[in-house]
Amino acid sequence: MKFVLSAEQRMFAETLRERLREAGTATTARSWAGGEAGPGRILWSSVAAAGVFALAVPEMDGGAGVLPVELAIAVEELGRAAAPGPYVETLAAAELVAPPWLPRIAEGEAIVSVAVPYALDADVADLVVTASGTECTVTGGPVASLDPARRLFRAEGASGFTDLGALLCAAQQIGVGQALLDVSVEYANTRQQFGRPIGEYQAIKHHLAGTMVELEFARPLVRGAALAYGTPDFARDVSAAKVAASEASYALAKTALQVHGAIGYTDEYDPSLWIRKARALYSAWGSPAEHRARVMAAL
Repeated sequence: MKFVLSAEQRMFAETLRERLREAGTATTARSWAGGEAGPGRILWSSVAAAGVFALAVPEMDGGAGVLPVELAIAVEELGRAAAPGPYVETLAAAELVAPPWLPRIAEGEAIVSVAVPYALDADVADLVVTASGTECTVTGGPVASLDPARRLFRAEGASGFTDLGALLCAAQQIGVGQALLDVSVEYANTRQQFGRPIGEYQAIKHHLAGTMVELEFARPLVRGAALAYGTPDFARDVSAAKVAASEASYALAKTALQVHGAIGYTDEYDPSLWIRKARALYSAWGSPAEHRARVMAAL
């Protein structure tokens, strides 16, 4: 089944993409990883001004109404830009927190982390809750993370995940995967080996084409799950989307590393931002094994 975005949805995605490109998110991500939250907070405010957080909040609470397809579109662009910060967590928390928090989330004034099981960027969050909506306490400093821009903290009582959070994580993975595909194709067309661009060699063409197909199959599953929001099939469709997005983005991370070679994993080289994020998100908001089990149980 093919899910085609409307003209308004495409314009929203393109406008947000351009805003993120102009913001220089790669530099912001490195600052965030180093503990400097200032540039990240400026980016957060810019994303809020684009109306992204309002998409998760009902109109009666100051939002635009819960619009899951538009949310998935927005978070895909955030993943494509490697934007640092608990965007998925704050958007997913709009279903969990008490009403007084909702206008603040809609305006981008509140940063919320959800412990699933680790609390992402809890040190900059205004509130940390569990997947059941209970406020929880962070214990200790950050723990080691595969992605330095995803700073994880242990939290009391943390467990489980929410379906909306898993959906948005899958959308973020689609964006990460698309960024990896784009930079890998560009590199393959410019990097010369034996007098030819390496992209002309059949083995590299096959790797890139295979992972592109995986990504293109995963994207409609994410959008289909967004359309199922509020229906009995939502949980099943989210899990199917999360499995596909996890596998596609991780496959693209491995392919990007093979295409770029060792330079692809160096801190100074932008593709490393997405390569590390793809691996970190692979098990975030439920591992592929957990989500496969949920799909099987729903059949």
